[in-house]
Amino acid sequence: MATEHVVGTVSELPVGSKRIIKIGSLEIGVFNVNGTYYALPNHCFHQGGPLCEGKTTGTVHVRAENDWKPEWVQEGEILVCPWHGLEFEISTGRCLARKRARLRRYRVVVDGEEVKVVV
Repeated sequence: MATEHVVGTVSELPVGSKRIIKIGSLEIGVFNVNGTYYALPNHCFHQGGPLCEGKTTGTVHVRAENDWKPEWVQEGEILVCPWHGLEFEISTGRCLARKRARLRRYRVVVDGEEVKVVV
């Protein structure tokens, strides 16, 4: 049965912020990316690193439409594992280096001023 756990208030989690919470034996990182909240496990599938302690940044992307010139994209939308640098898209949990690999995502709800994670 899913339960809601209060992470904090909307004002405590402004755009660009993150908070790591512990629910039982789970550690979950909650992120505010451009006004939308996302929650990911604080555990990198590569070697178990504390993923959500990593920096939030963007990434370099190249496209044929841009003559294969590197572009900086997704600023504030990418989470980098602090152990080995694997990059993850916060909104989807997708690993940029391993296209088919994804992190589990937890649902986040805003109830009035409270931000809650559903586990």
